Amino acid sequence: MTSREIINLQVGQAGNQVGEAFWKMLLAEHGLTYDGAYKGSDFLELQRIGVYFSEIESQGVRRYVPRSTQIDLESGVCNRLKSGPIGGLFRPDTFVAGEPGAGNNWAKGFYTEGAELIDPLMDTIRKQAEGCEVLQGFQMIHSLGGGTGAGMGSLLLSKLREEYPDRMLATFSILPSPKVSETVVEPYNAMLSVHQLLDASDLTVCIDNEALYNITTGTLKIKSPSFPDLNELIAKVMCGVSTSLRFPGQLNGDLRKLGMNLIPFPRLHFLIPSYAPIYSNAAQAFQGISIPELTQALFDRKNLLVACDPRFGRYLTAATIFRGNVSSREAEVAVRDLQTRNSQHFVEWIPDNVSVSLVSTPPVGQKLAATALSNSTAVQELFQRTLETFSVMYKRRAFLHWYTGEGMDPMEFSEAASNTQDLIAEYQQYQEATADDEEYYEEEPEAGFEEDED
Repeated sequence: MTSREIINLQVGQAGNQVGEAFWKMLLAEHGLTYDGAYKGSDFLELQRIGVYFSEIESQGVRRYVPRSTQIDLESGVCNRLKSGPIGGLFRPDTFVAGEPGAGNNWAKGFYTEGAELIDPLMDTIRKQAEGCEVLQGFQMIHSLGGGTGAGMGSLLLSKLREEYPDRMLATFSILPSPKVSETVVEPYNAMLSVHQLLDASDLTVCIDNEALYNITTGTLKIKSPSFPDLNELIAKVMCGVSTSLRFPGQLNGDLRKLGMNLIPFPRLHFLIPSYAPIYSNAAQAFQGISIPELTQALFDRKNLLVACDPRFGRYLTAATIFRGNVSSREAEVAVRDLQTRNSQHFVEWIPDNVSVSLVSTPPVGQKLAATALSNSTAVQELFQRTLETFSVMYKRRAFLHWYTGEGMDPMEFSEAASNTQDLIAEYQQYQEATADDEEYYEEEPEAGFEEDED
């Protein structure tokens, strides 16, 4: 059976640092060394390794090379990755770097510096795509707060959408938070990126800096978390989400099946990831965990990687992925029980809206783990937060000259804001929808809301 391949794209400083943590974790899970040689002993590790790795044989040695492109508008990050522990793993021609950098300016990444680099970058990606037998799609890791990940990431997405219209585009997008801010113009960059993600991406896994800090300081008890701490958490979620693509299991998924089950309306493709169990190293020795507890934790606010409260929204759909020695009946019963107990938080007009997949291979160093992707209307809190911080600055036209100086039209800012407002309204509409609404539409398809006498 051929593996359906995925091409990984890591854009900008955050994208490449998270990407490095992701590949290290992937190597460990598939029994590979840092130079791509196989040292494991379990045939399951290699069965679907072709999803993320290409197999090459040179001088009688078989190696696995990541199908990945590393992109940045300044060469520093790529150079650090090359000289780091897994630098020798990647093909040297898959590093694409510019010179001056985007300086936290979305317009530089999208219109000027990024536009100069996009053609050689698309050639690099095209070569990787041509080497695939059945390319299922692309996954992009980027942050929405800076210039390269946000601006150039958006440009790259729109180009991929043009060139590969029938392939899945999934993104792992790290959203900025006013509480843990790196730069003052983050709300601008994030707002312009969300505007692009709405149209270009098929499936966006939102990762929110605020939630990452809450988890690392609150649950993991790390006093001042560093980027490697945060990146490890994101890598765990990415490995969890991609488990059913990388290992054989009951209910085998690919990106398209994942999207098919999670996204009822094309614009509402922003998913909230969660991971369990999360606990500090000190607490690990004292933890025994049951499947119902694991399931409960997946839907607990403390384990979500987006700082929003799911009790204020409703779940349209969710996918749970259990790893380890879990019986399908036990997992399904646990999920169904949770849904029955919290039925008011799940929309009733999508029956069976929580899927369960099982993979017998646990993460390295754990016996059991689970990941969930939820499509909840509560994610609107995230966009509301970004919209508010954006509006405060945009009303005064603060810092706008940096963007218009790169040839950007101020109209794009107000378009992005109104598109995000529409998105929030759409989430709200489906949150309030009930199973009975449909009958009203069927009886009077032409009637507007005003004529309802109720």
